[in-house]
Amino acid sequence: MWGLKSGERPHLVEWMGLGVALAGLIYLVFPGISAPHPLGALLMFLAGIAWGVYSLRGKGTATPVLATTGNFVRTVPMAAVASLSVLSWSHLEWGGVLLAVASGALTSGLGYILWYRALQDLSTTRAAIVQLFVPVLAAFGGVVLLAEQVSFRLVVASILILGGVAMAIARNSHTRSTASAP
Repeated sequence: MWGLKSGERPHLVEWMGLGVALAGLIYLVFPGISAPHPLGALLMFLAGIAWGVYSLRGKGTATPVLATTGNFVRTVPMAAVASLSVLSWSHLEWGGVLLAVASGALTSGLGYILWYRALQDLSTTRAAIVQLFVPVLAAFGGVVLLAEQVSFRLVVASILILGGVAMAIARNSHTRSTASAP
């Protein structure tokens, strides 16, 4: 929505790619679609807005490593307070704590740095479309890391999502490469 508001005008093929990718996403989650608890729905909505704002702000940064480091440093006190508030309910083991820190700080930090770098080459609309890769990555992460089954639904939905995203972003790559040809 921000891309449209700021003057981006996606081509018909981009809209079609977005539609195919969204159809794949709906097909992927459809058997489990139900009305979420209102608090859960509100939190998901706020998380989506926060990620969008994070991405829009990151699009303008020339130093993704510094920006991400600063964001993480500013988040540590809030995370510490939240963690301490539930400490009495928690069962902690050092191995688990170390894995959580590695997962949160290292893996997420690297992901955010890469995302900020990728944003520099994407329009706002394309960045939103590329985000539709995430459910496919998460699903196949479950297959690889948690031995979840590859279902027909997962394969078809993944093909639709990846095909739709490719359709939406390939037009720009083709246009760019032919425009730069002598």
